[in-house]
Amino acid sequence: MNNRVLAEKIVSHLGGKQNIISFTNCITRLRVNVKDYSKVQLDSIKGLEDVMGIVEDQTIQIVLGPGKVSKVAYEVEEITGIEGKELDEEEEINVASDTKAAYKAKQTSRTQKMLRHVGNIFVPLIPGFVASGLILGIANLIANLAAPEAGVLDSAILDTDWYILLQSIGGLLFGSLGIFVGINTAREFRGTLVLGGIAGLLIYAPSLSNIDTLQLFGLNLKVSTGLGGLLGVIIAAYIFAKIEQFVRKRIPDSLDLIITPLVTILIGSLIAVIIIQPLAGLIMSGITWFLVDVMLKIGGVVGGFVLAATFLPLVTVGLHQGIIPVHLELINKVGYTTLLPVLAMAGGGQVGAAIAIYMKTTDKRLRKTIANALPVGILGIGEPLIYGVCLPLGRPFLTACLGAGFGGSFLALANTGAITVGPSGIALIPLIADGKYLSYIIGLIISYIGGFALTYLFGFKKEMANRLYDQDKAA
Repeated sequence: MNNRVLAEKIVSHLGGKQNIISFTNCITRLRVNVKDYSKVQLDSIKGLEDVMGIVEDQTIQIVLGPGKVSKVAYEVEEITGIEGKELDEEEEINVASDTKAAYKAKQTSRTQKMLRHVGNIFVPLIPGFVASGLILGIANLIANLAAPEAGVLDSAILDTDWYILLQSIGGLLFGSLGIFVGINTAREFRGTLVLGGIAGLLIYAPSLSNIDTLQLFGLNLKVSTGLGGLLGVIIAAYIFAKIEQFVRKRIPDSLDLIITPLVTILIGSLIAVIIIQPLAGLIMSGITWFLVDVMLKIGGVVGGFVLAATFLPLVTVGLHQGIIPVHLELINKVGYTTLLPVLAMAGGGQVGAAIAIYMKTTDKRLRKTIANALPVGILGIGEPLIYGVCLPLGRPFLTACLGAGFGGSFLALANTGAITVGPSGIALIPLIADGKYLSYIIGLIISYIGGFALTYLFGFKKEMANRLYDQDKAA
């Protein structure tokens, strides 16, 4: 069906345009807030030909795939007359009581809520990560070709103005990342954006290195530029937002502009330097030590297998967002993250599994779903394959995870890193550090083969597709 017809059917099954409060879209999903969940026909939406799956969260998330979702969102806007945007805090407070109860019923653990906040802070930055990483990748490739041992380019090229400019543009986001994370954190927790940016500036302030230790109440407190990393920025910006809200409620309107930001910055900065930096530094060091030193360096092939094999389940519940600060902290410290290529193998195992299903099934609808989702899966966008193919079928999801583990084992052994976060699949190839492109490609091929072999031999039977089709038909 064309995009207009699909949008009309989605709106109808959501209870009509009068039941839609707001909607927005990300790379692959249409995210809709509704007034009354009881009017929503989820099974009917799942049964639509171009719908690859549904994720039930605080919003109803309809997986349509990249490109498709933007076009359908435009049609939904035309049909409903509602501008595509997120439901803001004020609107959510005024949602009908039965819908609020439905929201509460759909909410998950505190950990998942916290990681959802982390995702909202970092996901908007991913286009910048990808673009900046590609620019740095080009600059690094030029530097490698200009190295004396390569002898392909004249080393004098590294002193040219245009090369220095290229390197500077690529490093802009990473050099100012604390500011952007602070601003997004303030937005997420209803603080003033510039105060969140100041919280980020504070954690990475170069002048902190001149203090070294801060004496307070007879204690010598360690102070250092960047101590606590981006986790420190998030906590500091959160504290700034809470202080701001507390003060604003108690200050006369005439003094708000002067007193509220002044008190927020002074008190928030003391808390950030004295408490947050040391605590966040300890937490980040512990997480990084476990994932990199224990799982990859000590665990080796076993650790790589476990990390790659368990990443897809983390994606399905949103826990993968919590790893983004770890990647960025590694990039900040050593220039690359060895964790990302290993975890990227999860998508490779899923691609292999989807190819195996395509070869074995005779179900036309399933084959079409795979044909539509496979190209973007190869490029590193895995949600259409997750929610449209592997997860609904059950066993192929498990064999895809196990197949990915073999690629993860190889990359752990090869110690392959990436210079930025964002893409996976073949889109990650230009962003691999130290020219280890071949190692990453080999790991990706291993994960393809692993996911394909396990799914073809053990993960899929034709009757699985028949049952899936029968369920959708009945719905």
